[in-house]
Amino acid sequence: MSLSGVCVTAVESRPGSTSQALKALGEGALGGTSQGPVDRPFGARVKAFVALTKPRIIELLLITTVPVMFLAQQGVPDLKLVLLTCVGGYLSAGGANALNMYIDRDIDALMDRTSQRPLVTGMVSPPECLAFGITLAVVSTLLFGLTVNWLSAWLSLGALLFYVVVYTMLLKRRTAQNIVWGGIAGCMPVLIGWSAVTDSISWAPVILFLVIFFWTPPHYWPLSMKVKDDYARVGVPMLPVVASNKVVARQIVVYSWVMVVVSLLLTPLGYTGWFYTAVALAAGGWWLWEAHALQNRARAEVTGAKLKEMRLFHWSITYVSLLFVAVAVDPFLR
Repeated sequence: MSLSGVCVTAVESRPGSTSQALKALGEGALGGTSQGPVDRPFGARVKAFVALTKPRIIELLLITTVPVMFLAQQGVPDLKLVLLTCVGGYLSAGGANALNMYIDRDIDALMDRTSQRPLVTGMVSPPECLAFGITLAVVSTLLFGLTVNWLSAWLSLGALLFYVVVYTMLLKRRTAQNIVWGGIAGCMPVLIGWSAVTDSISWAPVILFLVIFFWTPPHYWPLSMKVKDDYARVGVPMLPVVASNKVVARQIVVYSWVMVVVSLLLTPLGYTGWFYTAVALAAGGWWLWEAHALQNRARAEVTGAKLKEMRLFHWSITYVSLLFVAVAVDPFLR
């Protein structure tokens, strides 16, 4: 699966300061200058390479993959197939994330929330990161093709290339719609989970693909509102950088309503039953409550901590987890 969408987002841990990042840049962290073994111990290096894969984000992406395999099987899928799909997905997503860090290493050094990434600190050099990302991309594609099926392999590779080339290289620094269209890569795991079981695509994974597509902007924009100064500093035109909080909140509400409506299409088409419908209604209703509350605060020109934009960001992760757990459980209750 190319779980390569980094459209599912986790807040970076241990944020550093811009001054620290600039110091690291000055010391050659981005130029691949070799540091001594004392500065780069083996254990720290291993952790750094793992960090290149963004494992916290991949955990969330697996939540959108494995449940779809249960839905496709209408029961418990072959556990070996699930394991191979998860391993292939992790490697594919890890490769995409490493290549993303390689391309974005210049702006990562200037943003507080990314200033402790391995390329910025110098724990991993740019050539090492590039080789690591390409290797993971090749291995994951071959693993999918040889052990799952080639449809899943091509979907995985397509998602990886879309994230790296279309989102990171073409969209991210050029348009405020970057996360909207770039989020397509993060939608691909549902197609891959389904194709891993059936070696085909049907309307059920397409609907779930659209759920994640419309989920991604209102998931990510609240975080962007929180850290918009970071993005503004490096010239990345995330919507909160180029538009007011009122405009961003209005867009969040629009995408949220479309997402909830799309999530309810599985039941009338016969793919899910009462349990999924109940969870989708309850979780979606709470999401809409939070989205409208954020819009009301934005309209009132509330700023700073009182805007509480991160409430929706954190709930968005809970929402997608609940929805896809319901996708997995529903076949057993029909």
